[in-house]
Amino acid sequence: MQSVAHSGSLVSLVVVMVFATIWPSAESYLVDKYSLLMPNVRPKKMDLYLCTPIRIDPSKSYFIVGFEPKAHGHTSHHMLLYGCSEPGSEDPVWNCGEMQMASSKHKAYMHSNPCKSGSNIMYAWARDAPTLKLPNGVGFKVGGDSQINYLVLQVHYHRMFKDDETDNSGIYLHYTEQQLDKQAGVYLLATNGRIPPNAIEHMETSCPLYEIGKVIHPFAYRVHTHELGKVVAGYRVKNINKDVQQWDLLGKRDPMTPQMFYPIENNITVESGDILAARCTMESRRNTVTRIGATSDDEMCNFYVMYWVEGTGPLEQQLCVSEGSPRYYWDSDPYLTNIPDEEASIL
Repeated sequence: MQSVAHSGSLVSLVVVMVFATIWPSAESYLVDKYSLLMPNVRPKKMDLYLCTPIRIDPSKSYFIVGFEPKAHGHTSHHMLLYGCSEPGSEDPVWNCGEMQMASSKHKAYMHSNPCKSGSNIMYAWARDAPTLKLPNGVGFKVGGDSQINYLVLQVHYHRMFKDDETDNSGIYLHYTEQQLDKQAGVYLLATNGRIPPNAIEHMETSCPLYEIGKVIHPFAYRVHTHELGKVVAGYRVKNINKDVQQWDLLGKRDPMTPQMFYPIENNITVESGDILAARCTMESRRNTVTRIGATSDDEMCNFYVMYWVEGTGPLEQQLCVSEGSPRYYWDSDPYLTNIPDEEASIL
């Protein structure tokens, strides 16, 4: 891998042994370790999103098999790692808050999206989540003949920094040059919408997977909300016959716990014709409406599914977003039956 325009954040290669930590395995293999860190940035406004890139050597393929965060919740609200065909900017750092208005531009940084083309979310971190190591034989393919030519780190800073304060939060990427048959991907279920004041609300989404042409093996999930989230649940929905559907739980958590990727306990596969569905149960004690948005005072409803496919690349579609409350609910969707309404909102 190659660094792009980082004057103070060059490659750090360390030979380590990688073992799956939450997935049992009898194998291990040598990998290298790359430091993708913010180059001592100084956010001077609230809720600033900053991005920094690295360019990947196009002459060979790499497989990322682990993500080791270097961040703390008191500094970084959350981090995302994008795989891009082209980065959103050629600058070493830029303002990349996709949902922020142009009037909120930070004076010190130009504004652009994380990716100019070929955007893929590969990893997400929040609330002091620990290191994630993938199952043996599974990796995110980057470089070479993949569509991922750059990696872009996005950090959401929720507070202003003092004049003598800087930050180099980021991710240590564990990777191998060994070719792996099982390629990893991430599918994100999310909603738009709003939450009324002093109310419990369900933010829901459902995503039919038609003619995907491959079998998906989900192995980890992650939930993300801001302060109003109480329970987030995700399901694989399979049509048994014309009038009956089977809802199989992928994962369910309190989003106020560490927002890491947790293992999917059930051996579930997703095939063409199946549906992925998620619900965030929100409880607002505010006297104003809370909308889905990018700032800490807004809300988010996200359910991430990390999966692998064998002998082929991951899904081309990585994101599914519903209109959310009050325009979309599961019980108003004509393609959903047997909805686990009570189960989806209790731990």
